[in-house]
Amino acid sequence: MAFNPNQSYRPVQAGYAAYGSAALDTGLRAYMLRVYNWMASGLVLTGLVAFAISHTALMNLFYQPVQTAGGMAVHPTILAYIAIFAPLAFVMVLSFGVNRLSTTAAQALFWIFCAVMGASMTNIFVIYTATSIASVFFVTAAMFAATSLYGYVTGRDLTSWGAFFFMGLIGILVAMVVNIFLHSPAIAFAVSILGVFIFLGLTAYDTQRIKTDYIQFGSTYGVDMAAKRSVYDALQLYLNFINLFMFLLQLFGQRNQR
Repeated sequence: MAFNPNQSYRPVQAGYAAYGSAALDTGLRAYMLRVYNWMASGLVLTGLVAFAISHTALMNLFYQPVQTAGGMAVHPTILAYIAIFAPLAFVMVLSFGVNRLSTTAAQALFWIFCAVMGASMTNIFVIYTATSIASVFFVTAAMFAATSLYGYVTGRDLTSWGAFFFMGLIGILVAMVVNIFLHSPAIAFAVSILGVFIFLGLTAYDTQRIKTDYIQFGSTYGVDMAAKRSVYDALQLYLNFINLFMFLLQLFGQRNQR
C-alpha cells in the first residue's frame, strides 16, 4: 500500500471575487484537466510496467518459486522489496521538495515513481486472475470518478475530512503492521473495508483542496509553478486511486488456483 501525505488547507469561498469568474472558471478547468491527465498517464504507465514484468522473464528478478512444507510458493526477492518500499522515497521528495525542484525534475520523478510503483505491483498478477484485476480496476475508476466529481461540485466544506481520514489512514497502517504477525483474516477484511471508505473520502477531500488552492493561489502560480503543482496534485489523486484499487482487489479479487 502506498502512503498518501495529505496537507491541510484553508478553503476560500470568496476566492471567486479575487478576479473575474469567467477567467477563473476557464483557468480552473484547464488546470484540473492537466491534473487528471497527469494522473491518468501515470496509471497507464504503472499498469504497463506491472503487466510487462509479470508476463516476461523479468518476473524472476522480483519473485522466485521456493519449496515449502505446503508445496511450492512464490517469494519476493531483495529487488521486489526495494520496489515495494522505493515509492515512499519518491512521494516524500515530490511532496516536500516540489517547490525546490525544477519543472523537468518534478515531472521526471513522477514518471519514475509511477514506473517503480508498477514494479511493486507485479505480484497482483501472481495472486489474482487477470479478469478480476480488470473488473476491479473499472469498478475503482467508476467509484473514483463519482467521488472526485462530488468533491469538485459540492458546496460543503470538506476541510474536516482531511484530518479525520488521515487519522484513519494511520490507524489502518498500524493495523496492517500488527496483522503481519497475527495473520488474522478478520483484521485483514476490516482493514480493507475501512481502506475503501478512507480513500474514497480522501479523493473527495483532495479534489476540493486542489480546486480551492487554485481559486486562492492560481493567479500567482505562473507557468512553472502551475506545471509543478499539477504534478504534485496529480500524485495525490494517483495515490488515492492506487490504494482504493488495492483495497477493492483484496475484497473482491478472484485468486488464482494454486
